[in-house]
Amino acid sequence: MDVDFYGMKRLITILLFALFAIEASAKAPRLVVQIVVGSMRAGDLERYADNFTEGGFKRLMEGGAYFTEGAYDYQQTTTPVSLSTLATGAMPSMHGVIGDYWFDYTDNSMVRLTEGRRGEGGYHLLAPTLAETLRRHHTESKAVSLALEPTSAILMGGREGDIFWIDPAEAEWTSSLYYTRSMPEWMARSNREGYNLSYLLPDWRQILPKDKYRNTRHSDIRLVIEGKRQASTAPRRANPQNYGERLCFTPAGNSVVIGMAKQVIAQYEMGKDTTPDLLNLYFDSSRHIHQIYGPESVEVEDMYYRLDKELADFFTFLFAQVKEEECLVVLTSDHGTSASYDVKEEPQDRFNVQQFRVIVNGFLNVRYGTGTWVLGYRDQSIYLNHNLIYERNLRLDEVQNEVAIFAQQFSGVSHALSASALRTSYFGSGYARRMQNSFYPRRSGDVILNLQPGYIEERELMRSSSGSMYGYDRKVPLIFYGHRIGARAIHNETDMTSVAPTLARLMEIPEPEAAEGNELEELVR
Repeated sequence: MDVDFYGMKRLITILLFALFAIEASAKAPRLVVQIVVGSMRAGDLERYADNFTEGGFKRLMEGGAYFTEGAYDYQQTTTPVSLSTLATGAMPSMHGVIGDYWFDYTDNSMVRLTEGRRGEGGYHLLAPTLAETLRRHHTESKAVSLALEPTSAILMGGREGDIFWIDPAEAEWTSSLYYTRSMPEWMARSNREGYNLSYLLPDWRQILPKDKYRNTRHSDIRLVIEGKRQASTAPRRANPQNYGERLCFTPAGNSVVIGMAKQVIAQYEMGKDTTPDLLNLYFDSSRHIHQIYGPESVEVEDMYYRLDKELADFFTFLFAQVKEEECLVVLTSDHGTSASYDVKEEPQDRFNVQQFRVIVNGFLNVRYGTGTWVLGYRDQSIYLNHNLIYERNLRLDEVQNEVAIFAQQFSGVSHALSASALRTSYFGSGYARRMQNSFYPRRSGDVILNLQPGYIEERELMRSSSGSMYGYDRKVPLIFYGHRIGARAIHNETDMTSVAPTLARLMEIPEPEAAEGNELEELVR
C-alpha cells in the first residue's frame, strides 16, 4: 500500500495546530463577571468581614487575588468618570467622560452624556470599552451590562452590546432604540409578571440582631438602640410609592440586578463555549444608600450584609453554570465616599454651589460689566460664557485665571486651577496632577475646584458624597477570583486603569484602544 508521507505530515501538522488552538483558547476564561459596588470604600470589606457569610464577599477575599491598594489617580471620582475608566482602562483626560453632563461653549447649551434622539445611548462616548473590544474581536461573544440607572449600564458596556436598565416608573427592565428594537421575549415576560416588584421590601428591617452591628447611626431602618427608637433624620423621598425610588434607596435595587444577572447567564447561555463572554453588574443602590444615610449608618452596614448573602447565592448559581476555573469574577467599586457632613457634634460646613455661582457672577459683573457670565456649575467645575467674553473683547485665559484666584477665597475651597493653566502646563505630581488627569479640554469647566478634606457640595438628599482626590474617595477594593488565579494579597499601589488591560490579556483579546494602564503582572505573567 502506498503511503503519502507528505500528506500524512500535513495532516498531523494540522491536527497538532488544532489541538494547540483548543488548548490556547481554554486558557481564557469562558465567562468574566465584573461586579462594581457603588461607593464601597477600600476598608469596608475588612470592617464588616466578621458578619459576612463564607460564600459571599469573604469567598472572594480569602480565595482570590486581593489588591489592597487599588486607587483612581485623579480628582473627579464620580460614578460616570470612574465607570468609564474601569471600562476603557484610560484616564478621564483620555476617555473624555468628565461627568454626566457639561456645557457646550459654542451655543451655551447643556449636553447630557447619554441623551440622544434614539433614547439613552453611548452618543458622546469617545473611547472603546472592554465590552466593545470583546465583541469586535469575537463576534460570537456575549457582552451584557446591567444596572438600575441607564448611565451606569451604558458606561460599563459602551456603544454596542446588550445593555439594560430599570424604567423607574414601572420597575421594569428596559433598553433603548440605540441598542435594540425590541426587548428579549424572556425579559419582557419577566416584566409582565412583575418579577422585580417581588423584591420590594414592605418595611426595611435589620437582617441581623442589633448587637451584631458595628455602626450605630440610623435614620430610617427599624432598629432599636439602647431601648429607644431614634427619630427619623434621613431625607425623605417626595414620592415613596415610586417604584424606581424604592429600588434605588433600599437594598431591593441590588436584589433586582442580581436576579436579572442569573436570568441573563441562563438565557444567553453565557460561558457555554470557548469564546469568552462578559457580564457587567453595577449596584446603584449601594451608592444612593451611602449618599442619603452616610457610611457610618446602620443602613449602609445592613445593605452590605444583605448584598453579601445574595452574592453567596449568586456565586453558587454561577459556578453551577460555569466551572469555577473557567470563570473569572472581579469585584471593585467606582469610588469611595466622604464621611457624613453631620457625623460630628458640629456638622461640617458644606459648599453652597448656588451661592458660589451668584457671587462669582457678581464679581464678574463688577469687573467687566453686567451680564450672564456663569453658564453653570457641575462637579466642582464652573463654566463661563465664552460668547459673552469674546463679545466684550476679553481674553479668555485672563478671565479664567481671575475667577480661579477669586474662588480660592471661598470657605471650603482648597485649590482652584483654570482651564488655561491645565491646558498649557504639565503637572507631574501633587494635587494639580490629579486635577489634570481629570481634565478633558473640550468638556471640562473653565475653573476646576478642589474642596478641602471632608467638604462636599450641598445638595438635597445628600449626607455623604464622592468626587475628590482624597483617599476616602480614590481608594477602592479590587479582587480577582477564579480562573486559577489563586489566593494571595497584593499590597502594591494599583492604578485602576490596569483593570481593563488585565482583563483583556486574560481573555486573550486586544486591550481597549485608548487604554493607558499597565497589565497587572501578578495575574498575567
